[in-house]
Amino acid sequence: MSMIYQQAVTQPKKMLNNLKNFLNEAAEVAESKSFERDNFLQIRLAPDQFNLLRQIQTTCDTAKLTAARLAGVEAPSHPDTETTWDELLTRIQSVIDYLDTLEEAQFEDAETRWIELPFMKGKKVAGLDYMIEFGTPNLYFHITSAYAILRSNGVKLGKIPFIGSMNMVDA
Repeated sequence: MSMIYQQAVTQPKKMLNNLKNFLNEAAEVAESKSFERDNFLQIRLAPDQFNLLRQIQTTCDTAKLTAARLAGVEAPSHPDTETTWDELLTRIQSVIDYLDTLEEAQFEDAETRWIELPFMKGKKVAGLDYMIEFGTPNLYFHITSAYAILRSNGVKLGKIPFIGSMNMVDA
């Protein structure tokens, strides 16, 4: 399996599944303390940072757009209309399902494919640089922010739930 495919598809899918697990843990905390899980959605780490809802939307956008741009295809649209827990879980799953449609062959030459970003008019970046310098760090920034919001609000998450499973074999 190519490294760029792993970084653009396999690892983001794993992290999105981990994010779903974070939300499941948070839902249990809300239930055990008798409050609505949607209360978590408006919490933010700092006044000038996104709230949990927007962190999750941006994590999803980063995963799908990074993969789509590197594969040279159009990503599905998500208009950021989610307002509830269940809608966010549906969005996460829809991005995982989208990533499942991408095939490794679509990433052939992705390292040298020119990527144009809508927020950087008149500029372009090589695919490998885009993935290393923007796509991967942006994915981890937003998923870490979501993790930190939940962790700082009583959800018992540790490093292993963040890292998730590894492809281990017997020694």
